[in-house]
Amino acid sequence: MKAKATEKNKKGAEHRTKGHWHEMNRKQRREMMRKMLSEDISLEVVHPDAAGIDIGNESHYVAVPPSRDSQPVRRFGCTTAELKAMAAWLKLCEIRTVAMQSTGVYWVAVYDILEEAGLEVYLVNARDTKNLPGRKSDVQESQWLMKLHTYGLLRNSFRPSQETRTMRTYWRQRNDLVQSAGRHILRMQKALTQMNLQLANVLSDISGATGQAIIKAILAGERNPHKLAEFRDPRVKASEEQIARSLEGNWQADLLFVLKQEQDGYEFCEKQMAECDRQLEQYLQQREDRSQGAPLPEEKRKDRRKKKKGNKPQFDLREGLFRMTGTDLTRMDGIDVMTATTIISEAGWDMSKWQTEDHFVSWLRLCPDNRISGNKVIGKGRLPTNNPISIALKMAACTLRESKTYLGAQFRRLRTRLGAPIAIKAMAAKLARLVYRMLRYGMKYVDQGAAFYELQHREFQIKRLKSKAEKLGYRVIPIPAAA
Repeated sequence: MKAKATEKNKKGAEHRTKGHWHEMNRKQRREMMRKMLSEDISLEVVHPDAAGIDIGNESHYVAVPPSRDSQPVRRFGCTTAELKAMAAWLKLCEIRTVAMQSTGVYWVAVYDILEEAGLEVYLVNARDTKNLPGRKSDVQESQWLMKLHTYGLLRNSFRPSQETRTMRTYWRQRNDLVQSAGRHILRMQKALTQMNLQLANVLSDISGATGQAIIKAILAGERNPHKLAEFRDPRVKASEEQIARSLEGNWQADLLFVLKQEQDGYEFCEKQMAECDRQLEQYLQQREDRSQGAPLPEEKRKDRRKKKKGNKPQFDLREGLFRMTGTDLTRMDGIDVMTATTIISEAGWDMSKWQTEDHFVSWLRLCPDNRISGNKVIGKGRLPTNNPISIALKMAACTLRESKTYLGAQFRRLRTRLGAPIAIKAMAAKLARLVYRMLRYGMKYVDQGAAFYELQHREFQIKRLKSKAEKLGYRVIPIPAAA
């Protein structure tokens, strides 16, 4: 009986160790490591033609199975010629798939050259490839990656297509320029305040028409506050007299020099942003038309028809996105053209790379992090992320607080019941699901209004209360409708 029980326990342990690395507990991972180091043939080989690469700044270490080459671990430099030699050696060793860590940006060139050579490249998270305790070297790291990948214990990271990556580069560069321009504005405002020029108290934005005209006149040598106040735009609420009083300052040569430097930096950022807009517009015009000749839906919402320039591109970006994707994401409340561009440039328009909308929400780290043991939730963790799409969707969810729409009513109810942070994350996940459906299945979003949501929620509450009363043994008598 003892022998049979031992054999049964052994089979059960082997069954538990099968599966993905991230699904195992600590004990099962240690057992898996021992088996892999002892080259236990009972493990299932998923990728027999696998290799591992330890990415570095000056060199890369590549490991292949010992049966493929007399020197199974080789060192290659980072030049293009050596990377091509690495790809040729891997092809000579009959390698089909390669695993490497996402180390900084050093992996990008390796990934592109290996992918061009026809190899399947796995870009994995370093947290999933921790080495065993003890001495650690580049050779051991590459061999460890090869072993993990051979047994299918590594998850591949998402990387968009080259077409999407090109758009992402343009859009990220433009966002960096917007942030740089904002920093120049802050330093200009600081220099003005140090000279006691209280321009920020009478103007909401010194980067507007009035603020820029006054600053340029100051840099040109004008010091008379009344003449500077004459540059006031008629739309400014403050009067010329109020502006003139705010411009009576203490002129200092060193601070004027700083003001000129920051103004030149701001104008340079504006010029660079205009070049990015032209490049992005040209790129969108060259993309395949996926709208199938359908016209762009007319914008009838008053708040969206107001043409606020700000930092928005100086061309019709909404039309370009509709032509490229075949759907208009800005029909959803809370998602403007800037948010839609961030989504398309980071994830692309092909949602088939995520099996379901739940997988897409999980990739964005907008799903709950429930810790379950014994079929009970024993704790709830946080899933911090710096994904640009997640950040943009959370900001979009915040704008629904005063929206008189279906999504706005849903957000207000969640905010009252769960609190603002959880409600923002839940609504961001809701928006992500809608984005997935629109891009994957061509669904058209139609807002049914806050009143419809309130009525729907009221009917749900009545139904839930009736069900609870029936469980408690009470008889529910329907109330006749009023004549």
